[in-house]
Amino acid sequence: MRIILLRHGQSLGNVDELAYCRIPDHALPLTPLGEEQARAAAPRVKTLVGDAPVAVYVSPYVRTRSTLRNLALGSLAERVVYEPRLREQDWGNLQDPVQQEVLKHQRHAFGHFFFRLPNGESGADVDDRLAAFLADLETRMADPAHPSTALVVSHGLTIRLLCRRLFGWSIELFESLSNLDTCEDRVLSHDGTRWHLDRPFTQWRHSPDDEVQAPLRPTPPSVIKDQTIE
Repeated sequence: MRIILLRHGQSLGNVDELAYCRIPDHALPLTPLGEEQARAAAPRVKTLVGDAPVAVYVSPYVRTRSTLRNLALGSLAERVVYEPRLREQDWGNLQDPVQQEVLKHQRHAFGHFFFRLPNGESGADVDDRLAAFLADLETRMADPAHPSTALVVSHGLTIRLLCRRLFGWSIELFESLSNLDTCEDRVLSHDGTRWHLDRPFTQWRHSPDDEVQAPLRPTPPSVIKDQTIE
């Protein structure tokens, strides 16, 4: 089983934070660059998917749906599920620009995981809904009729928390990791016993509890042999 995680392309909110004050978060569109990023990611994602069908689970926000549309998966996508549990952390309706800055400073000082935004969610709330999503997904993927590969198109913090939940990473490690760049991906593979991550997230500081991002996907012996011969 494999899960391909893909963050959406650059959105209006990524380049204009005041956009959150006049446009609902779920309605923020991709920028022209974001559209280009999604189209540029299409060959890479199709290579990762391969020839077999893929089940797509996508956040219902405009920017994630637009990213998926620009991937142009066509018949490769056996099914597409618009999954609200994959949405970004809810900051609570339209934002006030002054309060927005205050909340960001408070959240950074308090901790991104436990700080609950007024009328919105904490990281822990997102973690809880992702736990339910992952339980459903693993049940579905155990069904032989379900594709063995799932593509998840979601958001930066959501993807980090999905991995935190799947691998049981500590809160301290989660808060030490950076979001994926826009249209960046990670691949999770299951070896029959446990899940592996193809490569680590960028870490902006050492985790205070010394926890590390493991397990990573081991390099096949044939690859090691080939590298040694060269």
